[in-house]
Amino acid sequence: MEGASFLARTLGLAPRFDVMATLAKGPVCYTKLLGKRIYFVNDAEYVKRILLDNVANYPKSATYRNNLRPFLGDGLLISEGDFWKRQRRLAQPAFHLRRLKALAAAMADAAVRMAAGWQHGRVTDVMIEMNAVTMEIVARTLFGADVSGNIGEVGEAMTVLQEETGRVGFTAFFDLPEFLTRPRGRRFGDAVATLDRIVNRIVAERRASGETRDDLLSMLLEARDEETGEGMTDKQLRDELVTLFLAGHETTAIALTWTFHLLGQNPRAEALLQAEVDEVLGERDAPSFEDLERLPYARMVAEEAMRLYPPAYVFSRRAAGDDQLGPYRMPAGAHIVISPYALHRRPDYWPEPDAFWPERFAPGARTDRPKLAYLPFGGGARICIGNSFAMMEHAIVLAAAVRHWQLESIPGRDVKTEPRITLRPRGGLPMRVMRRAAG
Repeated sequence: MEGASFLARTLGLAPRFDVMATLAKGPVCYTKLLGKRIYFVNDAEYVKRILLDNVANYPKSATYRNNLRPFLGDGLLISEGDFWKRQRRLAQPAFHLRRLKALAAAMADAAVRMAAGWQHGRVTDVMIEMNAVTMEIVARTLFGADVSGNIGEVGEAMTVLQEETGRVGFTAFFDLPEFLTRPRGRRFGDAVATLDRIVNRIVAERRASGETRDDLLSMLLEARDEETGEGMTDKQLRDELVTLFLAGHETTAIALTWTFHLLGQNPRAEALLQAEVDEVLGERDAPSFEDLERLPYARMVAEEAMRLYPPAYVFSRRAAGDDQLGPYRMPAGAHIVISPYALHRRPDYWPEPDAFWPERFAPGARTDRPKLAYLPFGGGARICIGNSFAMMEHAIVLAAAVRHWQLESIPGRDVKTEPRITLRPRGGLPMRVMRRAAG
C-alpha cells in the first residue's frame, strides 16, 4: 500500500505519532487530504453530540468499512442502521455479566498455563505472549472445545488478516479512495477462506447437534429478536463470530501489553498491584469470577493503561447532513476523526496527562470530568459490546501473571507506538521475566 504509506508520511505519521495530539490541540482542527477537509474533534461535549445526541447524522466512514468488511462482513463493528440495531439486540444478552461468569474459569486456566511456561531471567516478547493467551481465551469462550484442533490454523489466518488490513495504518480512518484501503491478494483471500471454512463448520455442527454449552456460540445460537422472534442466519453468525474473534483477542492483548510496559516503568504501582493480588489469591494462581470485585487496583491499573494507550486509539465518522458543534459548522460530507488517544491526554481533563496514575480511577476520585473524555471502548449506543468481557479477561490474565512473576523493562530500549488499525508497540515489547520472591 505505497499510496497509503505516502499519505501517512505526508501527515508526519511515519516518524512520530504525536501528530494526532498536535492536530487536536484545539476543540476542532482540520487538515486537507486529497482536496478534502478532515476535521479532528477533540472536545468531549462535541464528541457527545456526534456519538449520542445526533448519532444518526454520523455514520462510520466508508474507508473503515472498505478496509475491514472483506473479512469481518457485516458484524457489529461494521454494520449500520436498522440491521445493526437488530444484531445488537440479538447479541447483547450473551454479554450480560451473569452470562460471562461461566467463561471466567476458561480464562483463568489459559492464563495459569501461560504463566507456568515462563522461565526466570528469560527475555520474552510480551506482545507475542499476550496475543497467544488472548487468542486461546477467545477461541475457548466463543467455540468451547470445537476449535481446539484448529487453533493454530485460526491463529495463522487471523495474523495474516490483521497484517493485511493493518498495512493502511492510521490512514484507514480517512475518507480515501477504495483502491488505497481495500485489502487484496492471494494471501488475504486464503486467510479469509480458512477462517470461513472453520467457523462455518463449527456453526453447522453445533446447529445439527442442538447441544447447548457455556460458550458464546451457544448464547448467540439461542438469541431471538424480541420484536420478530427470529434468530441469526448462518451468515450473520459467521460475521459476528469473526468480529468477536478479532475484537476479543487483539485489543485485549494490546491493552495487556501496554499495561506490563507501564508497570515496568512504575515500581510503586507495580508493588501495590502485587500486594493486592497476593492478598486476594492467597495460595491460588488465578482469580475466580467472585474475586474480581476484590481486585479494584487491578481494574484501576487497566483503566489507566487504556487511558494512556487505548488500543482503539482513533475512529472516524462522516456527517450525513449539516450540523453544528458549538460555534463550528460541520458541513454535510465532512470527514470527522475522533482520537481517544488525544482526548485522554487533554490536561484540563487529566492533570499531568502523561503520568501513569491508576488512582485517577479510584472509587470517589474526580467526577467533574465530562463522561466522554474517556472512551477506550468507544461511546454512545455503539460502545463496544464486549467491554465487560475484555475487562474481566484483562484482570484475570494480569493477576495470574503478577501472582508469581515480575516483568522488567529492558534498559535502554525506547518503546515507541505503531499506529495501525490498533495502537501497538513498534517491534513488539521484549521484557525480562523474573520470578517473584513472594510468589
